[in-house]
Amino acid sequence: MFRDITTLIKDPEAFNYVIQQFTEHYQNQKIDKIAGIESRGFIFGAALAHKLNLPFVLIRKKGKLPAETVSQEYALEYGTDKIEIHKDAIDAGENVLIVDDLLATGGTASAACQLVEKIGGKVAGVGFVIDLPELKGREKLQGYDIFNLVEFEGD
Repeated sequence: MFRDITTLIKDPEAFNYVIQQFTEHYQNQKIDKIAGIESRGFIFGAALAHKLNLPFVLIRKKGKLPAETVSQEYALEYGTDKIEIHKDAIDAGENVLIVDDLLATGGTASAACQLVEKIGGKVAGVGFVIDLPELKGREKLQGYDIFNLVEFEGD
């Protein structure tokens, strides 16, 4: 089942509430940069980076970033895909919070964690607005600090 966030982001009060919840959760943690996963992770991650006065980093689908990149492949239901990050987006040892709207199977989020680590960063946490626990995405993210605001069980 598709979980639609457009009603959340078109409501300024609801969107502000989400960003405030993320801010309260992460404001006292050691985070140097926030990375958002394309595309809805950009919405929440950029707003949170602004609120916490931190740099924002893009994690995009293959071929979408203009400078030199590093890529990570991940499995889809039928086949594979790749995400990329600029090679110079994160300095060695920086603590990076990865943000996306939804945790489903965990494939993309796991690949994002691997990308951050591949270029020398440390994953400070992985934050989601929504978790779909029956899809077992947390299993692919074992060892990482995971935060989400809501969970939706399957039908």
